[in-house]
Amino acid sequence: MAQTAREIFVVGLRNAHTMETQARELMERQSERLDEYPEVKAKVTAHLQETNEQLKRLEQCLDVLGETTSTLKDTAQSVMANVMAMTHGMAGDEILKNTFANNAFENFEIAAYKSLLALCEPAGSDSARPHLQASLREEEQMAKWIDANVEKVTLAYLNREVRGAA
Repeated sequence: MAQTAREIFVVGLRNAHTMETQARELMERQSERLDEYPEVKAKVTAHLQETNEQLKRLEQCLDVLGETTSTLKDTAQSVMANVMAMTHGMAGDEILKNTFANNAFENFEIAAYKSLLALCEPAGSDSARPHLQASLREEEQMAKWIDANVEKVTLAYLNREVRGAA
């Protein structure tokens, strides 16, 4: 059965909400363990606030369409995010694993928002465009920051490890 653009858009909005729910859980767990990397902690904490706003924007987009989020998907992804955070937390190079994963995740979010923006007009939901554009800009800024700081984080980790071994 063929889906309409509106149906595809609604599924995309629900999936984006689930994606941001997962991101929130990951950042909450990560921020608890970033005291050794204050600049990263500050950036993750700031992006966590943006993520909470992104969730609200997605809920507004769904509400305008008379739709709701997917509690099942959101819950499943929350659990998966916590498992991922625990797995990385057991690794000695947790900061590196989180940096790499966050880089990938931010780019995944960027693609998701670009896809939703492409669907706005065909789905008859141009009112969602400003909300999605705002979230896209925030994700692009975070991805750019992570990319610009991979080397810095890696060398900070190396310095901590060398000091610890001495």
